Amino acid sequence: MASRRAAIGVFATGLAALLWSTGGASALDYPTRPVRFVVGYPAGGATDILARIIGQRLSERLGQQFVIENKPGAGNNIGTEAVVNAEPDGYTVLLINPANFINASLYTNLNFNFIRDIAPVATFNRVPNVMTVAPAVPAKTVAEFIAYVKANPGKVNMASSGNGTSVHMSGELFMAMSGAEMLHIPYKGAAPAITDLLGNRVQVIFDNMPSIIQHINSGALRALAVTTAERSPQLPDVPTVGETVPGYEASALFGMGAPKKTPPEIIEKLNKEINAILAEPEMKKRLVELGGEPLISTPEAFGAMIAAETEKWAKVVKFSGLKVD
Repeated sequence: MASRRAAIGVFATGLAALLWSTGGASALDYPTRPVRFVVGYPAGGATDILARIIGQRLSERLGQQFVIENKPGAGNNIGTEAVVNAEPDGYTVLLINPANFINASLYTNLNFNFIRDIAPVATFNRVPNVMTVAPAVPAKTVAEFIAYVKANPGKVNMASSGNGTSVHMSGELFMAMSGAEMLHIPYKGAAPAITDLLGNRVQVIFDNMPSIIQHINSGALRALAVTTAERSPQLPDVPTVGETVPGYEASALFGMGAPKKTPPEIIEKLNKEINAILAEPEMKKRLVELGGEPLISTPEAFGAMIAAETEKWAKVVKFSGLKVD
């Protein structure tokens, strides 16, 4: 009997050591100190707000602060590279956003490979862009707008919040799929672009819903379509672009990532907690206000979404001929 107890003790000790070496034990206690939640944009924007909302609930549920660390610059690449190079221990995570998918083919000299170097943790939501026209544009539908562009070659300007943004690339995808050629006018952010749209100095923008919807609801600007595959609950009477241009889909997919070798047990714990947060009625309400319903998934499913988004935007980048060194 004594020898049997000794054998069981040795087995238990070995199992505990194995769990610790594979991250299992540390995952049970995780997190034991604050977690850096890196956002590749300045404070105050829609991406930063989303990170703070999710981060606050994670802090409350897990008992450690998820501290938002804004690292803007190089089109989101500075923040992403900081996470790629961080210790893969679960204490540095990344706010994944459309720039991560677009930049993979847009930038020619990145110091990282996003799909290879970042592990998907959990999705947050998909946010539509809204195809919105200036007051002077006569078109009331997507079909009428395509006809208008083709009848006025070289005269229709498409605004964006900057080269390579999801706003810009959504418009490039529209041109590629509809044959409606427009002149792209990049701005330093959405605000000046919308100002010129209101003043009829540009004719259309495929802007993120949170920054454009107040102008649509006030009647100052006219929404022709949303860019997601399904209609938006915030604009239920506005059709999708895909209803006129079959197969068109362009949305802003958000979520959390971590350095590639982060222990899978920690990734699973974060995924479980985030999915629980997304299921909360108040969180769903808040995310809908920001433009997109919660998107609950596994890390594996998020990885498949990331691969699909990266492949899609690579084709659009190639069509546009745009490259950034």
